Amino acid sequence: MKESPQEVSESHVVEEFETTPVPERAHKGAKAFWGMYSGEHAAGTEFMIGPLFLLAGVSLQNIFWGLLLGNLLAVLSWRYICAPIATKARFTLYFHLEKIAGKKLVKIYNLANGVLFCFLAGAMITVSATAVGIPFNLEMPAFDAIYPNSASFVIIVLAVGAVISAVAGFGYNAVSRFANIASPWMVLIFLGCGIVALKQLGVDSWAGLEAVWTESISFAQGGELKTSMGFLEVVLFAWFCNAAMHVGMSDLSVFRYAKKSSSGWATAGGMYVGHYMAWLAAALMLAAQIKLTQSSDPVPGPMAFNVVGIAGIICVVVAGWTTANPTIYRAGLAFQAMLPGTSRLSMTLLAGSVATIAAIFPAFAFKLLGFVGLYGTILAPMGAVIFADWYLSKRIGITPFHAEVSGCGVNKSVLFAWLIPVAVSLYFIFVQGITTWYFVLPAWIACGVLFLVFSRMRGTSSAN
Repeated sequence: MKESPQEVSESHVVEEFETTPVPERAHKGAKAFWGMYSGEHAAGTEFMIGPLFLLAGVSLQNIFWGLLLGNLLAVLSWRYICAPIATKARFTLYFHLEKIAGKKLVKIYNLANGVLFCFLAGAMITVSATAVGIPFNLEMPAFDAIYPNSASFVIIVLAVGAVISAVAGFGYNAVSRFANIASPWMVLIFLGCGIVALKQLGVDSWAGLEAVWTESISFAQGGELKTSMGFLEVVLFAWFCNAAMHVGMSDLSVFRYAKKSSSGWATAGGMYVGHYMAWLAAALMLAAQIKLTQSSDPVPGPMAFNVVGIAGIICVVVAGWTTANPTIYRAGLAFQAMLPGTSRLSMTLLAGSVATIAAIFPAFAFKLLGFVGLYGTILAPMGAVIFADWYLSKRIGITPFHAEVSGCGVNKSVLFAWLIPVAVSLYFIFVQGITTWYFVLPAWIACGVLFLVFSRMRGTSSAN
C-alpha cells in the first residue's frame, strides 16, 4: 500500500537511511541542492578565505583566473565523480566504504573524518561568534590568536554552537531547509559587501584596483611584496579545498537523496557564488579596511561591520551557521558509523559539542588555508578506493564490496593503499615544508592504484 504524502512527511521527517539505500519517496529535486550548496559555500569560510589571498600576496589576475578554472574543476569532480555513484548506490560514504574496507577499518577512518569535520565546523562557529560580540562592544581575538581572549567570547561561542548543533540534529531536511532560506539573502549581502568595498577603495578602473591591491599587500606584509601562492596554487586550492567532499566522496551522503546525478551541477552555485564572488568580495573588504582603518586583521565580524554595518553582522552569523550545519551533520554520520548502536541525533550533538569546543580556540579559523588542505590530503584519497571499486574492480577480476562478501573486518588492501600515500604526503608537508595543495591529487590517484594492485596481489578476485 502506498503511503500518502502526509504519512511520508510525518513518519520519515528525521529518518536518515544511514544503513539502507535512500528510497524513492525521499528523493529530492535539484532545487534542494542548489540552495544547500549556495548556502554552504557562500558562507562563513568565505569571510576567512578571501582575505587570506591578500595576506598571501596573490595577484588580482591570479585570483580572477585561478579561481575561475579551479572552481570549474571542483564542479566537474562533484558532477562526474561523486554524484553518479551516489545516485546509483544511494549509501552514505560510511556505509559504502564499510562494504569495501570492513567495519573495523572504517571506524578508524570515521574517527579521522568526524574529528576533522568537527574542527572545520568549529572554525565556522568562531566566525559567527566574531560577529555576535560586536553589538556588545566586545573585543574579538586577533588574527594571530590561539586562545580565546575573554570569558565573554567563550560564552558567545557556546551559545552559537548550541544553536547550530540543534539545527543539524534535526537531520538533512532541516539542514537543507535552513540553507534554502538563508542562501538568497546571504548572496545579496556578499555582493553588496563587494560593491561597497569597491566604493570605499575609490577605484574606477582595473589599473586603479591593481594599484590599491598592491598597496594593501605591501601594508599587510610590512612593506614587502611577497607571494606564497601563484596561479597553480590558486587553481589547486579552489579545486581541492573541498576535496574530501567531492573526490573524497563525503557528499555521497548528500547526493544519495538526488533524483538524478545531474543534481551535481548544483555545486556550481556554491563554487561561483561562494568560492568566486564571495571570496573576491571578502578580499576587497579587507583591502577597504586597510585603507580606512590601517588594520590588516581579517576578523570577519568587524570587517563586515565596517563595510555594511548591522547587515554584515547578521550575514557573518548566518554564514557561519550554513557552513557548520551540514559539516556537523556529516560528522554526526561519521560518529554514528563508528558506533552503530547509537542514534544519529546523539552523535550529531556529540559532533556539535566537539566543534563548539574547537571553536573556542580561534586558531582553527585563522589558519584555515592550511587546515583545509591538510584534511583534504588525509581524507580525500579514500574516495579513490570507492571510485576504483565501483568502476574498475570487476574489469580486472576483483570482487566489489570485498569486505561485505568476505566478512573481513579490515581489508588490508584498503588500509595500506590509504596509509602509504597519506604518510608520504604528510612527510613532505611537515618535514619538507611543501604546501598541502600539491599532494591531494597524487595521493588520490596513488591510493586508487595501490588498492587495485594490492587487491590483486592478495587474491581477492571473483574466482575466489
